[in-house]
Formats: sequence, C-alpha cells, structure tokens
Amino acid sequence: MRVEEFDYYLPLELIAKYPVEPRHAARLMVVRRDTGDITHSTFWNLDEFLEEGDLLVFNNSKVLPARLKAFKSTGGKVEVLLTDYITKDTWQALVGGKNIKEGMTLKVSEDFKVEVLKHIEGPKFLVKLVAEDPLKALDKYGRIPIPPYLEREDEPIDRIYYQTVFAREEGSVAAPTASLHFSEELLQKLQNKGIKMAFITLHVSYGTFKPVKVERVEEHRVDPEYIKVPQETVEAILQTKQKGKRVVAVGTTTVRALETAGFKPYEGWTDLYIYPGYSFRVVDALITNFHLPKSSLLFLVCSFGGKDLIMKAYKIAVENRYRFYSYGDGMLIL
Repeated sequence: MRVEEFDYYLPLELIAKYPVEPRHAARLMVVRRDTGDITHSTFWNLDEFLEEGDLLVFNNSKVLPARLKAFKSTGGKVEVLLTDYITKDTWQALVGGKNIKEGMTLKVSEDFKVEVLKHIEGPKFLVKLVAEDPLKALDKYGRIPIPPYLEREDEPIDRIYYQTVFAREEGSVAAPTASLHFSEELLQKLQNKGIKMAFITLHVSYGTFKPVKVERVEEHRVDPEYIKVPQETVEAILQTKQKGKRVVAVGTTTVRALETAGFKPYEGWTDLYIYPGYSFRVVDALITNFHLPKSSLLFLVCSFGGKDLIMKAYKIAVENRYRFYSYGDGMLIL
C-alpha cells in the first residue's frame, strides 16, 4: 500500500488549538463497520451506543511536564525535551543547544540537573534526571509538551486538559488523546448503565508524532514504548468475551497494548505496528480521535475500521466541521 492513499484534505482552521469545556461536550462520530452507516452525536451520549456489560479499556499513563529549560556550565541556554521513558530518572531526550556532549551536566535549578549520558543520533541523547525526586522536580520546573501542530506555547489550561481525569502512572510525553473526552460525570453515567472499565498503561513517547518517511506503508516502523497490561484487566477482558459483550479500546495506545499482550498479563516494551491487513485478537470496538494524514495512527484506525469507510468518515468529518487532532472531536467505531 502506498502512504499517499492515506492522505486527506484538512483546512488548518479545523485543527483544535484548545480543548472543549466540559470535556464530554466534544462531538462524536459513530461509524458502524457492518452497515457502513455514519451518524453524529456527542461524547456525553456515548452510553446510547454501548450496552450493559461492555468493557471500556483506558490508558492510565500520566503526561509529565517533559520540556525543560537548562543551562550549560558556560551559561549557554539549552532546552531538554524528554521523548522516551526508560525508567523514572533515565530517558531519551532531544537536547537543543550548541556543542552538547556526553558527560555534560545541564543545570535546571540548584536542586535539579540533567546528566548527558550518551549520544544516540542527531539531537537525541540518553540523559539522567538528577534530583531527590525526579518526577517531583519535573512537575515543579517542567512545562507540558503540547503537540507541535498547536503552534502555541503551553498555557495553564494544558496542565488540566492535556491530561486524563484518571491519569495515574507517570511516564508519557504525549496524552492518550481519545481519553481526554471522559469527564468524571461521563464516567459515572457510563457506570450507572453497567458499562465496565479497566486500565492498561502505555507511556506515550514523542515517537507518536514521528512522520512516515517511506513510500509504502509496510516499510514504516514505530518506536518501542513501555506497556503494562495487568492481571485484573486480562480477567475483565476474558469475562467480557465469555458474556458475549464487547471490549472497547479507548485510543490507539490501548489497542496496541491489548493486541501486544493478547489474553495474558504483560509488562515490557512494544513496537507493534498495526496497518491494514492486521487481524485483531482482543479489540471489538474503538474510540479514537481524528489523526494526521499519512500517519501510523491513521493506518491503525483504517486497519480496524476498513480503509475505504474510515477515509470516507474523515471526508464527512471535514465537511461537517469536526475539530481535529489532540484537542479535537472523536469517533466510535463499532
């Protein structure tokens, strides 16, 4: 397949620069694979399309303020953008500045430093966060790494809305955006209908924005990301399947974690790359945002929903002025 087949026209004004308030007011396109029907609703009405006993699986990874301003010993300014979680104090990072070398110590504050351990390639380095509590130091001194296509600096609103209400496991540098639509009120509404919930962890890396530079879809590769699929989630999935109900993955990160683990608990790394032709084992329905043209995330959605139907849905979304990307609207694929 040619990557060009996954291109579409998007007016720039449809890229959502800010979130909708409240979260659940975002629009929801409902796409039915069996009939090809496409209808329009909102996230607040999600319960109308799910049944008692269905299982929603969310990614509970927490976005860290992963963008740091630091200084070399000479006083030169440096920006450090953490990109890939390894451990809580060891990361891959993009280090912007002149003459960055292995062994350097970059000063963020008196109580927080970044050691440059190893050069990887280009501006990417392996770094170590040096502080009494690295994650607390990040929270204090770091800035939220909002996506580059927002074309603005992070603002106080991003600390709240570029984070899910159930974020727990610290380690992401980008949000699992399909879950941003779920407010506490919506979660309660869904629970009241008997819809079940479970969680996985996938620490989203900066590779989620990695452009596809090959001509054929099959030749692309995705960067490894840390995942954890716990025993209780596997048990919930098996019970849901046994009852003939649906496992609904909230977001492409959740899809990749569940399909990597299969029906067993798993903790480790995944570089699972899903594109049309993939056979899904676990996921029965998908909630997802609208993704960039010619991106690996769009490949995954087309794999699940069918390329022709999903590309048709994207055209309809543009015609109906849906809001796109991280802070945009979403779709439910049944």
